Amino acid sequence: MENKVKRTAPDMEKIMAEAKKAGKLNTVPLNWNEVYYTNCPLISASNVDQELGWTKEIYKKMGVQYLYLRAREENNWYPHYVHNMDNIIRFGGLFPPIHVNADIRRTRLLGVTQVYEGGVMMVRSRDDIYTMKELKGKKIGLSRSQNQIKTDWWGIQEEQGIELMLRMNGMTRDDVEIVEFPYPDDWYDVPEMMGPPMENPSELWLKRDHKHDLAFRPLETALENGVIDAMYSQSKVLSVLSETTGKFKSIEDLSRYPDWTLQVANVPAAITCTVEMAEKHPELVVAFLKGMIKVGRWANEHKHAAASILDKQTFYRDVEDTYEGIRRVDMVPNLSPQNLVSVAIGKDFMLSHGYIKNDFDVNEWAAPEFLEQAARELLEEEWKKRTASKLPHAADTLESGGRIG
Repeated sequence: MENKVKRTAPDMEKIMAEAKKAGKLNTVPLNWNEVYYTNCPLISASNVDQELGWTKEIYKKMGVQYLYLRAREENNWYPHYVHNMDNIIRFGGLFPPIHVNADIRRTRLLGVTQVYEGGVMMVRSRDDIYTMKELKGKKIGLSRSQNQIKTDWWGIQEEQGIELMLRMNGMTRDDVEIVEFPYPDDWYDVPEMMGPPMENPSELWLKRDHKHDLAFRPLETALENGVIDAMYSQSKVLSVLSETTGKFKSIEDLSRYPDWTLQVANVPAAITCTVEMAEKHPELVVAFLKGMIKVGRWANEHKHAAASILDKQTFYRDVEDTYEGIRRVDMVPNLSPQNLVSVAIGKDFMLSHGYIKNDFDVNEWAAPEFLEQAARELLEEEWKKRTASKLPHAADTLESGGRIG
């Protein structure tokens, strides 16, 4: 798009070295008998599984502990964003893992879950503004994280969404005034945000009313007070919460367009692990994906039940609103061609706007062999279970070429 902001990607090697020296990146010692997981509060099989515990059962049979990132007090929140643990698997928003693989350390993309929700442009509900064109000459907010250790994922999706909505209405950045709102974004290792260890991510949301916490809608106060005239918000997930107050309305929504390439706002949610885990302990990667496939299939068959679980962690208004958000979502992670293109769109935006320094091939980043192996093992386990109940002994494996039945 025209009129891109020229931004220089930070020197992550220097930043990470300084952060490590300052003690910000300390973690538990590496132990391959432990696997840590971390997830974002969004639609994913991981956020359903943290209540079901099916993946933990798979690891337990292997003699491996499956632990939430914050289950150990030595781990702060940074591994979720910079993947500075070899034995951690992340399931969350797209932009942080792109940043990690490009500029921090090599990882593998194991699977994604797509939710086409684009983004919306919000104004005050009583303002005489009904179209994007009526924002000409007006102020649109853009939050700016000052924390260089992690990527500014929220600011990236705001900027991406703003540019796309302007373009869809025949406008450019020159037609509006982008007002930046810097904020420290430095809570990841401070004592008051660490607290006691957490066995489950849901424990975090027991401590704060996240659906009404404006920390997750940083520009809403500025919009309400007239400091800006409009702000970007996520379609449905957060915009509904803002609209429920009666103070705001949406005048544009990228999710309403037929063009799916417009709807890549920190999604698809991505599963990533380190190259070290993938190469040294592929069985640990396969175990995680077996859990995600099992839980994803269950969630697809029981959408209302899954919505009740996800409502505890996501930003939809309530259970029914969550159900509407996941009704058409395939909860089983995949690496489909369409979803890999979505990943590439997000990566290319970050590169073109100076959020990452180094480019990479998304298709080479993707590692479908792990998802394939996980699905194969689940099929074999089900085949063995079913035939064992019908025959004197379980039939040979599906690939054996032996008798069937």
